[in-house]
Formats: sequence, C-alpha cells, structure tokens
Amino acid sequence: MIGAPLPAPGRALPLDHPGPWLRRYHGRPVRAAATLVCLPHAGGSASFYYPWSEALSARYDVLAVQYPGRQDRHREPCLTEIGALAGALAAELAATVPADRPLVLFGHSMGAVVGFETIRHLERFRAPRSPDLFLASGRRAPALSRDEGIHRLPDAELLAELTRLGGTDARMLEEPELIQLVMPTVRADFTAVETYTPEDGAAVRCPVVALIGDSDPRVTAEQAAAWHDHTTAGFALRVFPGGHFYLSEQLDAVLATVTAHVDALRATT
Repeated sequence: MIGAPLPAPGRALPLDHPGPWLRRYHGRPVRAAATLVCLPHAGGSASFYYPWSEALSARYDVLAVQYPGRQDRHREPCLTEIGALAGALAAELAATVPADRPLVLFGHSMGAVVGFETIRHLERFRAPRSPDLFLASGRRAPALSRDEGIHRLPDAELLAELTRLGGTDARMLEEPELIQLVMPTVRADFTAVETYTPEDGAAVRCPVVALIGDSDPRVTAEQAAAWHDHTTAGFALRVFPGGHFYLSEQLDAVLATVTAHVDALRATT
C-alpha cells in the first residue's frame, strides 16, 4: 500500500505537472481518445499508476492524482476529509481537463471514494466537462461505508493491517525511519476514508463500473455490486482473481477491461 511501482533502476521518473494535483509521466498523444484520471489508495501516491501511464499513454492522456503529503508534495499537510480532497481535485480538473474528449476517473480503494465525491462536485457545479465514466475499484459502495477504527490503531497494529491487505513491500515495513516518515500519511488517509459519510441518496450521473478481487478481505462482490445504487446511469461489476491489490496482480487483464469500457464511450459520446 505504501510502495508503488517505479521505473527500473537508472531511469529517471519523468514528471509533468498539469497542476498541483496531477502528474503526467509519459506525455499525451496528439489525439487522445480520452482523459483518464487515476486516483490512488490510502497511503498511495501518483507513481502507483506509472505502469498504467506507460501502457496507455499512446492512447489516452493519463493523469495520476498526487494527494498532499507524499512524494513531491511531502511538505504539504495531509488532508483528513474526503470532501476537502474531492473539492480541491474537482477544482483542478475543471480548470485543466479539456472538454473536447471523454473524461474517465479510475479510483482504487480510498481513491474510489475520492473519485465518487469529485464527480459529484463536478456535476453539481456544472464543470466544462463532467466525467463520462467512473471505475470504482476495491471499495464497497458509499452507502456501506463505516468506521472500523483502523486510523486509531497503534502504529504496530496499523502496519499489520497494511501487511494483511498486501500491496506494500514487506522490506519497507522493516525500516523504522521510513515507517516514521509515511505513518502520518497513512493514518491521515485512513482517517479521511473511515470518517466519510455520503449524503443520503448520493449518486452520479455517469455509468459506474465496480472492479474487485475475488479474495479481497475488505470488500465482497455483494458490497461492490451496491455501487449500482449510486448511479443514475449504467452499471457493471467486474471480478478478477486476487486480493485487495488484484489490479497489480492482474495488470494486463485490468488494463484490457479499462480500455474496453473507455473505448465503448465513443459510441455514446
């Protein structure tokens, strides 16, 4: 969860900053078929989506979201409310994303919650381009959100939870200095997602695709299917082999699924 795929040793990590919240790693095609905005999980950073950018940037303008308090934003205070994260990101997307091509948001775990509320902000304030598709990964539906107290656990127990979920290089959890550096970010993110309560009847106007791993300890297929109640448009559920970080374990299959859904927008937009 803390770690993220990075370029091979000896290769620089390119950075393009379309705005404070967005990172572009591989440029954008001259005629992008869509803008794909990717939101990380709790404790995650924009570079988690470096492999996505590498694989898809010839086709889409791939933008990875960088929350405050990590990587090149490590000097900024973390935000502990989903509404604050979503509101700031929505403002940047409204000012940055072109309106002449489809806009798609993909959010994993906490990123799914931030993405959902970001879309609601964009729709509510009639942004130049509201999202055309939302892919919600590894997260139960908003109405099923609950505070499980993870953000209040002592450091050792919080680290044990990260280990159980996977997605974190075990070697990183053996480095006391690194743990001390990332723990405030992880705790802030868990605080944001666990204290989140959606408005009654909260829904978006774009289609929603829920994606999960079949052995995810944090979300069942039934809980993911409940995203159906949070859209006034179409809904689909996609289940992959794997746990909470199935999207790293099944990268090619996930990217193929995302591409199929994004490209299907051409027939409707």
